[in-house]
Amino acid sequence: MKRLQLLVVIAVFFVFQNNYAQWVKGKGNGYYKLSAWSLVADEHYTSSGEVDPNATRGNFTLSFYGEHGITDKLDVIAYIPFFTRIYQNTQISGTNGNVLQDGEAVNSIGDIDLGVRYAWFKDKHFAISSTLKLGLPTGKQKAGSDGSFQTGDGEFNQLLNLDLGSSYQLFSKPSYAKVYLGFNNRTSDFSDEFHYGAETGIKLWNKFWLLGRLNSVKSFKNGSLSAQNTQGSIFANNVEYVSLGVEGAYYITPKFGVSFTYASAVSGRIIYAKPSYSGGVFLDIK
Repeated sequence: MKRLQLLVVIAVFFVFQNNYAQWVKGKGNGYYKLSAWSLVADEHYTSSGEVDPNATRGNFTLSFYGEHGITDKLDVIAYIPFFTRIYQNTQISGTNGNVLQDGEAVNSIGDIDLGVRYAWFKDKHFAISSTLKLGLPTGKQKAGSDGSFQTGDGEFNQLLNLDLGSSYQLFSKPSYAKVYLGFNNRTSDFSDEFHYGAETGIKLWNKFWLLGRLNSVKSFKNGSLSAQNTQGSIFANNVEYVSLGVEGAYYITPKFGVSFTYASAVSGRIIYAKPSYSGGVFLDIK
């Protein structure tokens, strides 16, 4: 029986930002983060949105994320998943204890994202910016015994976002909210995508920020690739989801801190139906 393509990476790895909706860092400033991300799933959303079981698979990724201010209006952005491990657990019969399928794993670099962010408008409480990210096909498109243990989708995509945000005081504490809309142009016969989302954050104590996020992807379904495993890639075409997440970030010093994130797709198509977890250390220079 053909295995459904399962998206191992839930869209974009979420990164903490705490610049009160002033997304452009400013010349010489920056935000840099090393993080570990993990997802293990034995269920997935099918192409019709139902939840079905699957052989337990997982993704563990070590990555670097950075934003650096080139000018007061322009930042450069990089996301580098320098180690990604895709694995499947050994399948054992619950009746007689026999091995039904051996476990397997593939280690590789993932797909790298490079981009720029430009500030169109910024004042004390409101900001408008645009972000362009280029997805480079640096991961493995085919790997493992059946070709389905991929760390990349093999296509070059361009994601353009419009970001709107505002900072304010909530319960006399620094807070912010922002929304974004985006269009992702995908090559190699993948469908293009509409992206949208929102984020809010509040500084509960002097050194601790709490954030909530909503992210969603809607496929235009204008590509020719099937969502099945016929093209040898676990990064499926026509993936759709709505994901909710929460993150806490604690500043050990004014520039150095640690963070932890929980995120999960609450609905979707051709995507894992289990949550992901990530933790990391960051350097915030401003």
